[in-house]
Order: sequence, then structure tokens, then C-alpha cells
Amino acid sequence: VANSGFLSLCAHGRVSGLAVEAGAAMSHVTAVCEGQTVRRGTRCLGVAGDHLSRHLQRLLREGPAEPGVLQALTKKVLTQLKEQYCYVSLDYEGDLREKGSPHPARYQTPDGRWITLGKERFCCPEPLFRPELLQHSCPGLHQLAGQSLHTLPEHLRRNMLGNIVLSGGSSMFPGFPERMCLELNSLFQGAGVHIEVLANPKRSTATWAGGSMAASLTSFRHSWMTQDEYQEHGPQYVHTKF
Repeated sequence: VANSGFLSLCAHGRVSGLAVEAGAAMSHVTAVCEGQTVRRGTRCLGVAGDHLSRHLQRLLREGPAEPGVLQALTKKVLTQLKEQYCYVSLDYEGDLREKGSPHPARYQTPDGRWITLGKERFCCPEPLFRPELLQHSCPGLHQLAGQSLHTLPEHLRRNMLGNIVLSGGSSMFPGFPERMCLELNSLFQGAGVHIEVLANPKRSTATWAGGSMAASLTSFRHSWMTQDEYQEHGPQYVHTKF
């Protein structure tokens, strides 16, 4: 058993850093120092991939699409639309003000109907940075990362700023790493540091890759619960052991 943020860092060859995870059900920010999770540096955001799919569905229903097309918006189709055509804007307000839709995309549904995506392409993932678009009152993922970093002593924070890693399927939107880097550099403007965000092309499965790496280390054996312990104490022993 290990924290998913720590495992994401392992996949990037690190045991210290700030893991920014955007998954399917939840998004997390986790500060890790020498393999240990810093609890005060942990944040959670209730906006992730499933919420974005439903948001995309609402955006398309509010648009000029024909009723027959709206019936084709199954969960599978929405996921394909989101993953293939949506991206994170580096200037959300500016793109919204533009007349017309920048770089529209057309998608043919399995039943032969066509769906056109315009501004929905960059409006879909924006709640990760602006949760208020989904009526959430919490800060955006970049602000949570900033909060997490500010809870740390300065010497730890400076090390974290050079080791910010992204993971999870919802971090795979084109433009997501650049936007995160842009927002964090804006938050820490004047601090005398330039923030780099590490975005491995295979970061959607970083937690699993990190898990296989961590489990192979001899130092990880203290995190095992043996079969004998399980049989003696039952499954609830996991709360005592970890």
C-alpha cells in the first residue's frame, strides 16, 4: 500500500517532489519528501475526468446540435470526444471573446451522425482550473498546488518547485502542462525561481508504473502486510499497519 502521489513521483525517478494528479473521479496534490507524504501539503479537488465528461455533455446540449445528435452522446462517445478533441486553453478568457470557434473539430458517431465541437473543445477541461464553472467553491488545481507548496518550509519548497510532476488521465489534455506551468509561475512571481512542470508522455498510467518500481525495492518491504497478518487480524488490520 502506498500513496498514489508518491508512486507518480517514483515513475519519474523521484522520491521527493509535488505530485499533481488529475484522474477520473478525483484530483489530488501531494507533497512527498524522501518517500514520506507531507500531510499538511496534501490537497484534494472534486473535479476530474468523470465530471468533465458530464460538463461536455451539458455544453453540447446547450449548443445548436440536432436532437438526434444529442441522443448519440453516450458515455463512450463523450469519452472519445473529450480525449481526442479537447484541450486546455492558455488564454481562456481571450479564446472565449474570439468570434467564431477556434479550430472546430467534427466527429462522426457510430450511427453516422456528425458532431461539431467549437469552443466546447477548451471549455470542457477548464473546470480543473476554474471549479466554479461546475458550481464548486474550492480553488483550482494550480491554486491547490500553490497552497500545498506554501505549507512547506522554504528549503523544502525550493526543492519541490523543481520537481512538480503530473499524472493521471485527465492531465493528458494538450496544453495542460503548459497551463499548469504558466499558472504556477504566476503564483510564485517575484520568488526568484522558475517553475518547471514534468509531464511524461505516459503519465496517464504513472501511478501503476511507479507501483511496480516501488514494490521491487527492498526498502518498501516495511509497507507489506503479510498473509499471516491478514489471516490473524482480518482486512481491517490495513488501518493499523499503514
